[in-house]
Amino acid sequence: MKAKTILILLSVLGLVICLYQYSFSYPPAVGLLSKSKNCLVCHANNGPWQDEANTIIDILDKETKKSLMQADGSFLIEVQRGEIRTVLTVIGRKKGDKVEAPFRNAWLYVDPQRIKSNSMSKFAPGWNVNLPLSCRVVGDKLKGFEGAKITALPMSVRPGDDAQDAELKLQVMLTKGESVKGKGKEGMKGNYFERIVRLRVLE
Repeated sequence: MKAKTILILLSVLGLVICLYQYSFSYPPAVGLLSKSKNCLVCHANNGPWQDEANTIIDILDKETKKSLMQADGSFLIEVQRGEIRTVLTVIGRKKGDKVEAPFRNAWLYVDPQRIKSNSMSKFAPGWNVNLPLSCRVVGDKLKGFEGAKITALPMSVRPGDDAQDAELKLQVMLTKGESVKGKGKEGMKGNYFERIVRLRVLE
């Protein structure tokens, strides 16, 4: 019960911080502060990082550092009901990439079925999460990604009593520069990517 209370408090705090950050910066909180289906509603897909070969988008178990990527390129996060699992969202460009590195990476885990809802949470129903989105400056260090230009940030999830298996979209943008106020497609270079993330409740 204590762990549940702590996670809920962290979730609220994380959401408040994210909303503040995204209210006064970029990219906008797609699916949180608006009902836009993805980042490209406001931003251009015009950056130099469109090639998948040098792009890193991975989700790791925080404890083992093992990738949760499946054979089809999707990710699977399995969690025992009522327990907490922490994963690392790793985004960036591989070592030796000849293209200039992005400055910021932005990402959002969203249940596509909830984008049009009025709920402030667009994560899967019944799941507690402390940081479903972020916009982070590139420069994190992580074992196994030496020399890569990445961001790596933890996210903790917990399936509640009414949580069910779910499918999310991980929406990602690699960016550099600043958007022109009121003109999101100007000023900032960015490339958009999507990945499927499946949540599975273990009983």
